[in-house]
Amino acid sequence: MTPVISLRGAALRFQDRTLWDGLDLDIEPGEFIAVLGPNGAGKTSLLRVLLGQTDLSDGTVDVTGRIGYIPQQRSLDAAVPLRGRDLVGLGYDGAAWGIGLRNRKARRSAVDTALAQVDAAPFAEAPIGSLSGGEQQRLRVAQALASDPSILLCDEPLLSLDPGHQQLAVSLIERRRREFDTAVLFVTHEINPVLPYCDRVLYLVDGRFEVGPTAEVMTSERLSRLYRAPVDVLHVRDRLVVVGGDE
Repeated sequence: MTPVISLRGAALRFQDRTLWDGLDLDIEPGEFIAVLGPNGAGKTSLLRVLLGQTDLSDGTVDVTGRIGYIPQQRSLDAAVPLRGRDLVGLGYDGAAWGIGLRNRKARRSAVDTALAQVDAAPFAEAPIGSLSGGEQQRLRVAQALASDPSILLCDEPLLSLDPGHQQLAVSLIERRRREFDTAVLFVTHEINPVLPYCDRVLYLVDGRFEVGPTAEVMTSERLSRLYRAPVDVLHVRDRLVVVGGDE
């Protein structure tokens, strides 16, 4: 199967600081990879490389297919003059120059399809500022789907959401992955909401990384090696708890 993302010998440095180095990673269609690590480890910077916003310091990156991007959850002010469908429509042609460059019928169809995929049609006409944080994030997922992507890049999409809305957001992304074979790269501080869906974990710490199946990476031995300090990975019912290190 041809990877939709391929990194070879990838390194990213800022001045004298190395975020990660020697990263080889292939992501296949339909694969779900969680990107974990402490603040400043280069998780969001990796997404910026894949979006073409940041250049690698060394190595190569190859992205095949259309990318959908889900940003960090931030509530939008009530004064923002957008309806739900307007926000979603920006995912279809928000990067296009000028007005009316795309067929309006095709645009409306794409927006309606994306809204339906996340069950957001009931508040498509509502002002963005009148919606809850969970409803706004549901629309951001729809916005990422409006371009019919083969890759979803998710940058801390669960921040500021309560556990119920966290689970809803993850389930919507998982539905897209399952039904359309869309690859998912999911940056998060908290693995437990995505644990049932992860194929692999990429864990970044202070210029080093571990990548592999969740059960192999999320162990006391491997995380202690990454952090260069004692780390305990505890299994509490169906949850993983990481104790020690920098967090």
